[in-house]
Amino acid sequence: MIPVLECFSKIGVLFAVFLIAMLGYAVGGIKIKGIELGTAGVLLVALVFGHFFGKGVMLDIADSAVKKQFTIVQNIGLTCFVGAVGFIAGPKFFRDFKVNAKSYILLGFVIILSGALVTVLTTKVFGVRAELSVGLMTGALTSTPGLAAAQEAAASSAAAVATAPGMAADAVEAATESAKALATTGYGIAYPFGVVGVVLFVQLMPKFLKVNMEEERKFFEDAQSTEVKKSDKKRIKLDAAGFFAFTAAIALGILLGKITIPLPGGANFSLGNTGGALIMGLLFGHFAHIGPVDVTVPAPALKTFRELGLMLFLIGAGVSGGAGFIDTLKEEGVMLFVYGALMTCVPMFVGFFIAKKFLKLRLLNNLGSITGGMTSTPALGTLISVAGTDDVASAYAATYPIALVSVVLCSQFIVILFH
Repeated sequence: MIPVLECFSKIGVLFAVFLIAMLGYAVGGIKIKGIELGTAGVLLVALVFGHFFGKGVMLDIADSAVKKQFTIVQNIGLTCFVGAVGFIAGPKFFRDFKVNAKSYILLGFVIILSGALVTVLTTKVFGVRAELSVGLMTGALTSTPGLAAAQEAAASSAAAVATAPGMAADAVEAATESAKALATTGYGIAYPFGVVGVVLFVQLMPKFLKVNMEEERKFFEDAQSTEVKKSDKKRIKLDAAGFFAFTAAIALGILLGKITIPLPGGANFSLGNTGGALIMGLLFGHFAHIGPVDVTVPAPALKTFRELGLMLFLIGAGVSGGAGFIDTLKEEGVMLFVYGALMTCVPMFVGFFIAKKFLKLRLLNNLGSITGGMTSTPALGTLISVAGTDDVASAYAATYPIALVSVVLCSQFIVILFH
């Protein structure tokens, strides 16, 4: 071990989280020709940390206890972020959805179907196994629920093929585990670019189009403006910071996310922690009270929850992804990374073109829909910074559920049809 690193050999997850955050914000604050990574700098540092220091130098990500701690960090961050987004978007979400419902629904389908088409071509033309291709797609779209659905479908298909008269049970189990591992491998290869690609897209597109962001923001806010009428009745405020309301929404969202709906092929669909927390945040933000109890959360607290949640999510996802990223590429081939990059880029550009040319959405509505359609939580955080307004979260929140359902269904059908 390098001598200077010996003192960090027992660094611990807690210290690693804050160290990565500190370095990530330092990197994210560096501007090059007006472009900065912002919070996405945390992801970059986490990926680098995971690769160089996550395999026994400072931490051992392969250790189940360490991996579990980073998973907890990631999940807490993700639920806090999407819950805050729901609260922020809630007061204007339903009005905006009513006005642009058809556009949001269409974009959610189009973006995912574009990615699914690239996935099918990867399978049929380049001969990549369906389980691996679908794993690439779910990573390219940063969709963990999609990966879970792909794993279930891959396991079912593999078991159906492996099962034969006299076939040993352990052989069937080995086949199913191998199929699930292929999907996971694909996800791990495509995920880093899936995150960074959308983040860069929402930053670079306004500059490429040379738009006046102040003018776009004013137009967007004017279109969004609606008076949120709170009741004059005095409500019971259980705490000034709004922690009761926020934690109640997250807790109920997690419960909602556990509800499963059976789908063809023996798999199940659920909103998961992300979708459940988002929907409950939207409802709490919209209604603002439950009976006599005030469930509003002050704007500064929501912005803090949003940023803290995004930071923790990027650290948890980045460290875990970075630890095996290079090794996976070496084992599976660099072309898989290229296929994954196509699965990220094609849906983004197709969605953006359709939203601009046919649906006539303005830039911020367009980009907000793209982040939702790509199910990209980090890109929404970046877009909020680029746009200078939290209201873009309403377009994300409107498109996200459609995309979530679509990617789960497409993941299953591709494996079933092309296995």
